[in-house]
Amino acid sequence: MKNPIENLNKVFDSRIRLGIMSAVMVNTEVNFNDLKELIQVTDGNLASHLKTLEESGYIKVQKGFIGRKTNTTYSVTKAGEKAFKQHLDALEQMIKSLG
Repeated sequence: MKNPIENLNKVFDSRIRLGIMSAVMVNTEVNFNDLKELIQVTDGNLASHLKTLEESGYIKVQKGFIGRKTNTTYSVTKAGEKAFKQHLDALEQMIKSLG
C-alpha cells in the first residue's frame, strides 16, 4: 500500500498557499487585499505564492477596475479544486494511518 504522505501535493506545502487555496475554495472570488489581510503576509510574499498557484493552473486571475483603481481577483480552477481536495484527502489518510 502506498504511503499517504506520497499523495500530498508539494505545491500546497506552504502555509500561505494553503491559506490562499482555502480562501478561494470557500469564496467565488477573493481580491488581493482581502487575501493579504486574511493570511497576514506582505504584498511581495503573497504575489509570489499566487504566481506559483497560477502557474500550476490551480487559480485564475481576473484583473479589472473599480472606478479608476485596479482590482485583481482570484478564483479556484477545476484543476485547483481537484488537486486541493486530493491533498486534503491525503492529509486525512495520513492522520488516520497514524492513529
